[in-house]
Amino acid sequence: MSARGLPPLSWLRAFEAAARHLSFTLAAEELNLTQSAVSQHVRSLEDFLGHRLFVRQTRALRLTEAGMNYLPTVREAFDVLVRGTRSFTGTDPAQRLNVHCNLSFSVHWLAPRLKEVSNRYPWLRLNITTSLWEPRDLTVDRSVEIRFGRSGDMPDRAIRLTQDQAYPVCAPSYQDGHFDLDTAELFDCAGMMVTWDLWANACRHHFDRAGDVTLASTYLVGMSAALAGGGMVMCHDTLAADYVAAGALVRPFSGSVAVTEAYFLIPPSQDDSSAASETFIAWLTGQMACP
Repeated sequence: MSARGLPPLSWLRAFEAAARHLSFTLAAEELNLTQSAVSQHVRSLEDFLGHRLFVRQTRALRLTEAGMNYLPTVREAFDVLVRGTRSFTGTDPAQRLNVHCNLSFSVHWLAPRLKEVSNRYPWLRLNITTSLWEPRDLTVDRSVEIRFGRSGDMPDRAIRLTQDQAYPVCAPSYQDGHFDLDTAELFDCAGMMVTWDLWANACRHHFDRAGDVTLASTYLVGMSAALAGGGMVMCHDTLAADYVAAGALVRPFSGSVAVTEAYFLIPPSQDDSSAASETFIAWLTGQMACP
């Protein structure tokens, strides 16, 4: 018991959840506790109050008159806590979205467009976390994920966002504009299906430098080197097209090859959908409509 004569919050949470579900088992699943722990919390609250709150029946619960009288007080107290917390943080959970995002995509595609998202949806708040290699579990916690990989590795509800072509890019001033594949510093992302070898063979360019290519675990390294004038990187439309359109990068050689992998959006489950997730998904799929 607290110094103010109040029961512990864990007891009240167990009671409110059990009253809502009329089940200790379902309350335990919601609170990530065991069924016996929920039952004990409620029993402790009953002992504290000096009143039985539930009638225990076989595989069922029923609120007593005391329980029905006490439940509105508990719910109102939780509502006050929720409203007070929101006013303190300035955040409505329905307006905040966790976005688990491929690292290169977040830097080269998403970040330059965050201003547009903010201007169009000033109420939307994004928490963006990045990763090099995508997790194999499904998205949780009302989140969306943006993964790069093959369609067969994606969950059924994944939405394909891209159908890219791969090709080399470099800064327009690299090699003083006299591009030479035989002497250029070459960069690529490890583990991709489209390599310098594959591109050169498909586009009929002489190439025998596979062992000279600098590999990294993310396109971010090669793209950064290319933008700094440090070499050529094998890349694809989603990451390179904006830079090429702006003149920051150029395509030094002709020819491209289809990318087997793609960027996929993995939405939350229907039960976990929110105004934030629905808004972000509509914006993203509109921006990246895949043919």
